[in-house]
Amino acid sequence: MSETYTLHVAGLTRELPICAINEHLSIAAFIMFSDVELTVACAKALLEKCPEFDVIVTAEAKGIPLAYEMSRQSGKLYIPARKGEKLYMQNPVVVEDQSITTSARQKLVIDHKDLEAMDGKRILIVDDVISTGGSLHALETLVEKSTGTVVGRAAALAEGDAADRTDIIFLEKLPLFTH
Repeated sequence: MSETYTLHVAGLTRELPICAINEHLSIAAFIMFSDVELTVACAKALLEKCPEFDVIVTAEAKGIPLAYEMSRQSGKLYIPARKGEKLYMQNPVVVEDQSITTSARQKLVIDHKDLEAMDGKRILIVDDVISTGGSLHALETLVEKSTGTVVGRAAALAEGDAADRTDIIFLEKLPLFTH
């Protein structure tokens, strides 16, 4: 039987599988995909903690379900930064980031029309988990290319040292497992 971590978040309980990142570090894998009950509950709980905002920005892919549901509940626009340029993008803007769960550097791409949609707006950056802050930094860099202002950084979970940050909004802490 696999080792698991019991997570209590937004009034729900989930057993998360513990997965090795390398020989010294493991994480509890938090996946919102296909867990509609969890996504809806986390979105509601986060919205109650977040400041007023006009637009949600998130990174593809794991942040999308949460950002979508927060958008649906709040009636506010959400914009996903994609992992690569898409044919429909007429003027893509690209930044790179490093995530704890991905060995290679990743690109985040947003179309210039989405930057224009952020101009002068209050921006809420949303992700499923904030850990090292690499994706968060990349999203902030994208937002800086507009005249929008980041008013909050929110995630369902803060992993490891991120839980000690005072500049993010989160529902629960998620430990890292060293060995």
